[in-house]
Amino acid sequence: MGKVSPTSIKYIIYAKFFAEGTVEKPDVIGAVFGQTEGLLGEDLELRELQKNGKIGRIEVSLNTVDSKTSGEIEIPTALDKAETTMIAATLETIEKVGPCDAKIKIEKIEDVRAGKREYVVSRAKELMAQITSVQPDSKELGATVTALAREAKIKEYGKEMLPAGPDLDGKEIIVVEGRADVLNLLRYGIKNVIGMNGNSLPEAIKELSKEKEITLFIDGDRGGILIAKNAIENATIAFIAQAPAGKEVEELVGKEIIYALRDKISSTEFVNSVMRKKTLRGRKRSADIASHRTEGEYFEEETEEKKELTDKQIDDLRTILDAMIGTKGACLLDYDLNVMKRFPLSEIQNLRRFGKAADILIIDGTVTNTVARIAEGLGCKYLVARTFAVTGKTRISLISV
Repeated sequence: MGKVSPTSIKYIIYAKFFAEGTVEKPDVIGAVFGQTEGLLGEDLELRELQKNGKIGRIEVSLNTVDSKTSGEIEIPTALDKAETTMIAATLETIEKVGPCDAKIKIEKIEDVRAGKREYVVSRAKELMAQITSVQPDSKELGATVTALAREAKIKEYGKEMLPAGPDLDGKEIIVVEGRADVLNLLRYGIKNVIGMNGNSLPEAIKELSKEKEITLFIDGDRGGILIAKNAIENATIAFIAQAPAGKEVEELVGKEIIYALRDKISSTEFVNSVMRKKTLRGRKRSADIASHRTEGEYFEEETEEKKELTDKQIDDLRTILDAMIGTKGACLLDYDLNVMKRFPLSEIQNLRRFGKAADILIIDGTVTNTVARIAEGLGCKYLVARTFAVTGKTRISLISV
């Protein structure tokens, strides 16, 4: 007897039957072959179809309860759709199984190829993802080439092997903190840049400052202020440029870099505003970006003695935060817990200083490294919240209430 190849199966007929008595599997299979014989002509005779490999092995499962039998029949076929449905329909004409009255009902006809197609589509998606991850598109390749080109442009300057751009021959030089800052400026076409490789001022830059006009480009936090102070004391620095509050030079996009360099101030002005008045005046940006900054200029406090908060103040802060829960807001307070400003937490990136410095920042949300840096840049001594996700060191005191 021929068998249908698993690879050639197109459909599977699923039928359920019920017999008014106890029957066995041979009874069911005999009924299928015997009572359908001659109904559809010689071309669709089940015995001949099975011999020719057009239908497969008929599977029967039985369950007998209280002398009554029910079960399921499965018939795989390699016939086309019309022939398969005709075979299925003949099964419903069976009225007896063995000596018992019986009824057969077709449940469904499954297209085996549909399952294969689903597998093909699913697997194709997986393979496509692998191809995408291994073979980047043209934009990714372009970005990689650009990054490699920037790396190639970096030179090592002096005995200290400082990272530098390819153009240090001109009169003006921009000094930044590290290699990442140099790379970012090169990305936007600024080539007369050199990095200090740390917080201390290298001898090579001290020598350069004797013959070049140095612009020191610092981060927008207190660390940047301290670096500027040290540089001014140990070298001839012409100008100071600073990133926006809470941002680092390596994070800036091209427009932010241009604005910061354009708004640089002389080292004398820096000394007068920061060292003596303990403030760093924020220079106004161009009209196209200044319109949305309504809080005026910001300033950076120099080292000011931190007052310790009392237990009562911490309890009061807890009460203030309880009232803020669910608002996704933030507010700046002074040491006496007077509210100086309220604002949505989503606007903290655009926050600028105003008037008197705030001492405490309290937020309804999670304190991240970015929030901590902005609070430092604003001169706050304490940052109050319920949850924290700060990694690394920070000069600001974190209080969970």
